[in-house]
Order: sequence, then C-alpha cells, then structure tokens
Amino acid sequence: MTTSPSTDDPYLWLEDVEGARALDWVAGRNRAAEQELEAQAGHADLRGRLRAILDSTGKIPYAGCHAGLLYNFWRDAGHARGIWRRTTLDEYRKDSPSWETLIDLDQLAREEGENWVWGGVTWLEPEGDRCLVSLSRGGGDAHVVREFDAARRCFVADGFTLPEAKSDCAWIDRDTLFVGTDFGPGSLTESGYPRIVKQWRRGTPLAATTTVYEARLEDLSASAWRDATPGFEREFVQRQIGFYSSELFVRRGGSLVKLPKPEDANAFAVRDQVVIELRSSWEHRGRTYPQGALLAADFDAFLDGSAVFETLFLPSPTTSLDGLTVTRDALLLTVLDMVTNRIVELRRQGAGWQSRDVDLPAMGALDTWAFDAVASHRYFLTVTGFTEPTALYLMEAGRDEREQLKAMPAFFDAQGLQVHQFEALSRDGTRVPYFTVMQRDTRLDGDNPAVLYGYGGFEVSLKPNYGAISGAAWLESGGVYVVANIRGGGEFGPRWHQAALKEHRQRAFDDFIAVAEDLIARKISSPRRLGIMGGSNGGLLVGAVLTQRPELFNAVVCQVPLLDMRRYHLLLAGASWMGEYGDPDDSAEWAWIGRYSPYHQLRPDRRYPRVLFTTSTRDDRVHPGHARKMAARMLEQGHDLLYWENTEGGHAGAADNAQTARMWALTWTFLRRQLRGDL
Repeated sequence: MTTSPSTDDPYLWLEDVEGARALDWVAGRNRAAEQELEAQAGHADLRGRLRAILDSTGKIPYAGCHAGLLYNFWRDAGHARGIWRRTTLDEYRKDSPSWETLIDLDQLAREEGENWVWGGVTWLEPEGDRCLVSLSRGGGDAHVVREFDAARRCFVADGFTLPEAKSDCAWIDRDTLFVGTDFGPGSLTESGYPRIVKQWRRGTPLAATTTVYEARLEDLSASAWRDATPGFEREFVQRQIGFYSSELFVRRGGSLVKLPKPEDANAFAVRDQVVIELRSSWEHRGRTYPQGALLAADFDAFLDGSAVFETLFLPSPTTSLDGLTVTRDALLLTVLDMVTNRIVELRRQGAGWQSRDVDLPAMGALDTWAFDAVASHRYFLTVTGFTEPTALYLMEAGRDEREQLKAMPAFFDAQGLQVHQFEALSRDGTRVPYFTVMQRDTRLDGDNPAVLYGYGGFEVSLKPNYGAISGAAWLESGGVYVVANIRGGGEFGPRWHQAALKEHRQRAFDDFIAVAEDLIARKISSPRRLGIMGGSNGGLLVGAVLTQRPELFNAVVCQVPLLDMRRYHLLLAGASWMGEYGDPDDSAEWAWIGRYSPYHQLRPDRRYPRVLFTTSTRDDRVHPGHARKMAARMLEQGHDLLYWENTEGGHAGAADNAQTARMWALTWTFLRRQLRGDL
C-alpha cells in the first residue's frame, strides 16, 4: 500500500532553496547565531587559529601521478579558491618543491565572474596530456566540465564542454567520450543522476551523440568507462540499480555482455582477472562464498561460465576489507581488524595468488593508492592516528622499506593524551566499540566535557584519524573526544552495515545511545558535560537520538542533516538512498521510518538539549530544507537552538578555508559554551 507525502506541512516553504521568504528566514537565524557565538570570549582567536591550520603550508600536498608527473590541488592563505599544480617526483621529495601552476582558480573566477569551486579531473590515460576539469558554482555536486590541455596548460578551444549538471564522463580515446548528463527531459533518474550513457565524438553536437545504454527512471544512475591497461583494454557500462545493487556489462563489438555477478557485489577487471567483492554470501558452481569475501578468477572464463574462483580475502568476526589498491605487480588489501588497519599484499605467482602482511606500524589508520597502477609497482601510503600527525610514504610492492615523502606538523599539543578503545553493550546485546581520546590524568568523576561523534551508515568506517581542528579546538584544552563505531558503518564489513539497514535502523541509534550511557557509567562524562555531533547521515543519527534520549546530552551539533524522513526521497538526491532507509511512500515501510523520523518525533512538552544546526544553501545532495524545517518546528514549539546556514559550500558546508574556519569556530564555540560553561 502506498501513501502520499504530507502536503499540510506548515514549513514546506522552507524547501524553496533560493526563495526570498526562505532566505530572509535564514538571514535572521544566521544573525542570531553569529551575534551570540562570535561575541564569546576566545571565539576570534579560535577562528584565527583554525584558519591558520587550514592555510598552513605544512599540510601534506597529496598527489596523483599521471604520465610521470605528480598533480596536486592546493589551498592556502594566498590561494583561497586554490591552485592546480604539478611537479616531478624528485622535486616532490624536497621540503619545498618547485611547482608548476596549471590553473589558478582565484584568477579564473575573477576573469569569468564565477564562484568556481574545484571539482577534480578525469584523465585521458595513459597519455596523461588531456583531461576533463570539473568546476562547480559554490561547491555543489553539479559541475561544469571543460577539456584541458595539460601540455599547453590551457583549456582546449572548442574542446569538450558540458554545462552545469551532475554529469559522468570518461575517455574512450583522444577524440571520444562516454558521457552521461542532463540531455533534457527524461534523461535523468528520479535521483537526479544520468540515466543515459552516450558516445560523444569530437566535433559532434551533444544532441547528435550515439546512445550506448539507457537505465530505468527508477534506477540510481548509469555510467561507462574504458580500462586503458595495455593489452587488456576493455569498455564497461554500469547500471546502478540502487545504492548497493548494480549490473555490469563489458562492451564487445558494439554489444553489451553482462557479467554474471551478484547484483549486490562489486566487480572490476585487473588485467586478465575479474575481482569480486561480496556484500552477501554467494553460491557459485557448487561452492558457497561468505559475505565480505574477495574473489578472483580469469575474466574470460567468468564470462563463459567456466571460472574457478580463488579466495583473496575472508572476513572474520573482527576483520573486514577496508580498501583495495591495484599496482602493476600486486593488489594491496587494506584490512580493518578491530578498527585498526593492516596491509596485505597479493601477487600472482603462476596460476595462483600469494599473500603476505606488509610490515607496518600497528597503529591507527593506513591508506594506500597507486603511484601508477599500469606502469609502476610503487604506491603511496599514509599512516595516521588520533594523536599522531599524518605521514606520507612511497613504497614498492614486494618490499617493506618505506621512503617518507612528507609529514604533517603537529597542529595541537598532544602531550599527555591517550587513546582508549572501549565497548558498550547495545540494547540487543551487541558489543559496540568506541574510541576515546583524553588526557592521561583525566579524573573519572563525570565532570569532563566530552563530544561524541558518530555516523553509522552507508558502510562508512570511522577510523583513528589525526583531527587538527578538533585537536586544537577541543582536545588541547582538556576536552574528551569520542568516536563511536556503531552499526550501519563498515567497521566489520557488510554484516555490520546491513544490521542497521531499513527496518533495522533503530539499531544504529541504540548503539549510539549505548556508547553515551557507557561514557556516563564509566564516569568519563555526564549528561551535563556530554555533547553529540554528526553530519549528513550522522545528522540524522544525532537528530533521532536528540528526540529519543534528550536527557543524556547538553549539546547537539547537527550538520547538513537528513531529518524529514517522510519527504527525503523527494528532495535532491534523496531517492538514491532508499536502499539505505526504505521507501516512505510504502505504508509498511513508513511505519518504521516514521518511528524515528526526527522532524515527526518532536514534541512541545519535552525538554531538549540545545542544538546548533549547520547546513549550506548550495548543498545539492542533502536539501537544506531538512535543517531549516527542523529548526523552525523546534522554535515554534518553544525549544532553544541556534541555526547557521552557509550560503556556499555544497555538502561539505564550506567552499574555501575561510568559510571552513568560520563554520568550525562557530561549532566549537557552541560546544565549549554548552559543555564547559560553568567550569
């Protein structure tokens, strides 16, 4: 049975993103938040310090390699919008490399009268001399696409260009692209992403392009790309049915041949092999492979049904596959083991795969990416922890030696800080791990200001990470910082995520509540001193917990959130998340969605902790109407809150370092005032 979204919502007018009445309301709320928080002692100094961190030339200039050169996008005090630049590896090794600037985004924005925000590049491989540059207005997900000549350092006159849209483009050859974009009515899915993939030949009008594939209107998206690995060139088309389901085709002789993978599995080619990551158990040719496993087989044999799979990774109750990097000679698996990383290297030896553990520090988070996946056996590695600034290394497959390329300076005083990992017992008996970062001599008397952060969705893992902003704004002055690894995340693989999908969403909220209660029981903090924070899906998390257990907290920071779960699927990209939350138009599913939808669970007779809502007018992923309407309803009911909406910034909430510093200074000033006010 289907139901219709409510039309009697008195705050529907706040969904009009650029409407005069809505923007006037936003301006009034912004003034109130800024007047209060910017007047607090220490706010100006904090904002200045955070800006200095973001602008620091000591940050690591992360780079990607193309045709032997290292490319980096960089922002600092002199480049508010940023510069795109490149250098050689030998130069990069130096403390102060010499960089060649390709695009100065501040200059480009001035010349064109546009509010450009960098969106990234798509390279023509393996040549590495042409790319497609994506630029957004104000930081949204929709981009303008332009062809750029890296050899001549200029945009290509009469080159490939696309107007602003949520486009997906990939090179087929120097004069041909796969393109999915807004071709006109009916060309986008209900989620607002490309539904049609076309082949676009240089010099041909976009309207005259050849259709390669059409997905359904209710699908999430369609896309295509070319694997340019010499000797193993293939063209792929993907139908993304939902967030966790897809069909993959290889294009042969103008026809599409479907890979017989499970719909919820990820599959990709590595030279002559197909690699498959399972999100559920799979029976293939009489053998059952478990959820979370990584498999490999001969690519052509897989297509003709004769493949024999080799298991590359098997999960355990405490381990999951966190990432995978392909180099010329190896696969590098980033494994999570009780929310701490290790790296496993896999190499083809004859007809099989051999594995070994890479000898690395047993601490925090590790991440890898290829130096050149086709031509090189080298790869980049980052090592970081809550109190250890990130270091960047260059490594080689087959060896454990590390060459340190860069190291982030210490942006806050971590002397005396200790990291602990505890477990809380959720309502159904599940043990939920969480990290605390606090001073060694912290007294367990319940009087410690603490901020609990969570996400719990989309199989995203929250790992130990060096937070320069939170360290400078909170930890350094004695605050406790807590990260909860609740269900819905990916810390223990697909099973951990799927345990909180759809009708089981309440489990994520129960886990978060259990961590809060455990912090109080251990006397690390208390309801007077405990605040919670989360953004996007994490905004839904703290919004739900706010309405369910308000007595546990004294401050809530709710960032770019989903909150109206009756209409979320109708707003911007919301329809693409129904695989995560369910369909509110289905009355059976709305029955359990409605039980936690924060916007619908507000009550005028309940006492809620003070809330700071932050969002962005230019967020074209999660509609700012969620935060606007929630704040308006709470104010109508007489609850105390602050609301701040950046007029730029997209889903990140800020478009440049100055805006980011302002947003976080307001946030941490709010938390300091609420949780430390009488200390």
